[in-house]
Amino acid sequence: MTVAELYVQKLTAATRANTLAIDYASTTELPEDFHTLVEFSILASVVDPFDPMEKAFHRLGQHFLHDTEHLHRDWTLMQTYGLTPELRAMSHVWRAREGDDHVVAAKGAPEAIVDLCHLDAAAQEHIAHAVQTMAAKGLRVLGVARARFAGQDWPAVEHDFDFEFIGLLGLADPLRAEIPEAVALAHTAGIRVVMITGDYPTTATAIARQAGLLRTAPDSSMTPDCVLTGDELDKLTDAALQHRMRTASICARVAPTQKLRIVQALKANGEVVAMTGDGVNDAPALKAAHVGVAMGGRGTDVAREAASVVLLDDNFASIVGAVRLGRRIFDNLRKSMSYILAVHVPIAGMALLPVLLGWPTVLYPLHIAFLELVIDPSCSMVFENEPDEADVMQRPPRKVTTPLFGGLTLGLAFLQGLGALALVLLATAWGYSQLTEGAARAFAFAVLVCTNLALIFSNRSRTGSLWASFRVPNRVLWLVVGAALSLLLLALYVPWLARLFAFDPLPRPYLGAAAGLGGLCMVWFELLKPRAAGASGESAPG
Repeated sequence: MTVAELYVQKLTAATRANTLAIDYASTTELPEDFHTLVEFSILASVVDPFDPMEKAFHRLGQHFLHDTEHLHRDWTLMQTYGLTPELRAMSHVWRAREGDDHVVAAKGAPEAIVDLCHLDAAAQEHIAHAVQTMAAKGLRVLGVARARFAGQDWPAVEHDFDFEFIGLLGLADPLRAEIPEAVALAHTAGIRVVMITGDYPTTATAIARQAGLLRTAPDSSMTPDCVLTGDELDKLTDAALQHRMRTASICARVAPTQKLRIVQALKANGEVVAMTGDGVNDAPALKAAHVGVAMGGRGTDVAREAASVVLLDDNFASIVGAVRLGRRIFDNLRKSMSYILAVHVPIAGMALLPVLLGWPTVLYPLHIAFLELVIDPSCSMVFENEPDEADVMQRPPRKVTTPLFGGLTLGLAFLQGLGALALVLLATAWGYSQLTEGAARAFAFAVLVCTNLALIFSNRSRTGSLWASFRVPNRVLWLVVGAALSLLLLALYVPWLARLFAFDPLPRPYLGAAAGLGGLCMVWFELLKPRAAGASGESAPG
């Protein structure tokens, strides 16, 4: 954040304009008429600032006033007046030298500084026009005033000082380059973004337009309901505030204590609310939100303790990135759980049904252990490494009541498993009619492994086609598939391993038939995709 523009009300003949655009790169000189404004903006700030605005004032002074008498490192701070909900301004009382009057410096919202200076209507109108002009450029505008006070019987309130208006400072806090794209992506994902700021409404609106927050671009098309000010908020009942928050995209001149009411109103409207904040006074709102997001860089310890998430880089785009990652994780968990259920149906069925049908035993413990060597890395590594679905940020948010795994998703996974079981069972019956018992067992096992791999491929994408998924890179998938097929071939054709598995040599055409049945299984699973696409849950407000 930097000071980009200055405005002073009183000029000497040497200065032609009330406003001055700051150019740090080309000069270290500042017209004399603006020295007092910079001087008192620093005096109204803390000596060792943490706030970005106060840091900007100090940098401004060091750049332009370092060789002047306007920097007062030897003055003593005697009294401070902090910001209050009633007066958005703060004042510092300084002692310059023993016996002299005390110097009072005030800075704050322009309307608060104007109020402290008790200006007439004409002066107020002139300053309001200057504020509006600076704010329309997206600058954060602060007013500065000064006073003198004799004695040490400090007034209870700042209004008892005889303040003189000095001028305005416009601070630029440029948006990060990635913010407009992140906001657009959030809108596409069904996430509503609301700006809550202490800035002047015109400043907030200009910044919102730069960020793409207002999707109605022309000024004439923006409805008054888009902007809600803190003063308006104080006059609204809870029910009226809930109604306004259905359309408000900008909450300007909002005090930290008012943020809690905004969060509560959004929650009362059925919204799932994520709230960002960095200050001590943001803690109640962060705690009340479904997801409190504290700033890790400039955030206070209190805000970080109250929040659910700490954003290390203080970047809104990281929140949108976290949403994308969360949706990917949710998708991959569902795919993995669908696969787990589906793959165990034929395993359990082939362990039980041959016994009930009076057939020879098909699966022994060693066979099941082999299958688990395929299943476990598939769940823990293959699906974990699946990239985003193509439409992951084009979907509306799911309802919070939508289960991770259940309903239609559960039914379709079970149906996949039943299809695989039926295919393996028919293949086993055919094998026993054509082959020896050991070779038939080998054929049934090969079909079971191929249907297992078919389930992995079919569950990679819930909406995209199987053929499209082959073009999506997943190195771990091919490692697992290659390892499974290699181990299968070893178990089938290495004599001592075949004896361990109770296999007889399997003729090569039957191995090809097993692979073909696995491919047939994938076609069957692909027919279920249109139904699976509808099982992802209904949308919810975001």
